[in-house]
Amino acid sequence: MRKSILLIMMILIIPVAAFTAGQNEDEGTLKIGISKIVEHPALNAIEQGIQDQLFDLGYTEIEYDLQNAAGDMNTASQIAAKFKMEKVDLAVGIATPTAIALATGIKDFPVIFSAVTDPIDAGLVDDLKSGKNNITGVSDMTPVKEQIEMMAKILNIKTLGHIYSAGEPNAVKLAEMAEVAAKELGMDFIPSTVTNSSEVMQAAISIVGKVDAIYISTDNTVVSALGSVVESAMKAGIPVITADPTSAADSGVLAAYGFDYYKHGRLTGRLVARVLEGEDPATIPTQFMVDPSDLTLVLNLDVAKELGLNISQKLIDQAGTIIENGQVK
Repeated sequence: MRKSILLIMMILIIPVAAFTAGQNEDEGTLKIGISKIVEHPALNAIEQGIQDQLFDLGYTEIEYDLQNAAGDMNTASQIAAKFKMEKVDLAVGIATPTAIALATGIKDFPVIFSAVTDPIDAGLVDDLKSGKNNITGVSDMTPVKEQIEMMAKILNIKTLGHIYSAGEPNAVKLAEMAEVAAKELGMDFIPSTVTNSSEVMQAAISIVGKVDAIYISTDNTVVSALGSVVESAMKAGIPVITADPTSAADSGVLAAYGFDYYKHGRLTGRLVARVLEGEDPATIPTQFMVDPSDLTLVLNLDVAKELGLNISQKLIDQAGTIIENGQVK
């Protein structure tokens, strides 16, 4: 009888021990979900920067679930639901729409936003000095006035064109700032709005005959179709200048001045690590790229030559990247 009882106890203990060992093995691999609103070089650079930074900090056993919402908010919400169902340890939303979707759908584990222009306006946090509940992140508020001032150093701009997505809160905010900056600098301002990337070319065509230059902000919908803007503008002899250096080298824009988005991803990765190490997101302020070295100027001298523009040697000396004779320097 006693032997029978011992045998039964051993049978019961073995599965429990096996299950516990399996749990510990699973717990050794962190699961991080990353959702970006669209595919383009800047957002891809952030995604890579996050992973590289975490690896360099010693997080070598991370399982990443990399998702692309393809510009669709319904898809962004479905991705948030997927992360919640699969119980990832932490979710990262790259760009405002995907960050909002994650924040709306996930309440029981950390959400980190990245490349969000105005996290207060997006409802992600109540102030910049702290996070909110399970949410904190990194802003990419771009120096809009400085970018347009830089344009004025290259061009005599009387009328500035701007294409932006009416459905992206960050893009709307930046469009408002661009209009104020243009008027302060004595320029007329002609905006053209789109709702998706397929409308970008037509938006460019609608304004190229009315403007001296086109400014593109860190607008994910428009940047994902930047080639359409450049194609239409160059046919009309109109230069395009953007706030996204990461997308500039291969896009044919005249110039780009803004943040290095790979570095932005690195900063996001450092913030993710702080949360993984136990910091409460609610206590962490919104992070910003404040070092002057985080800004870079890209000049395409081949485009300048094609448009018959002369760029001063002083500005060329300030550039971090020069494109000339088809070579990136």
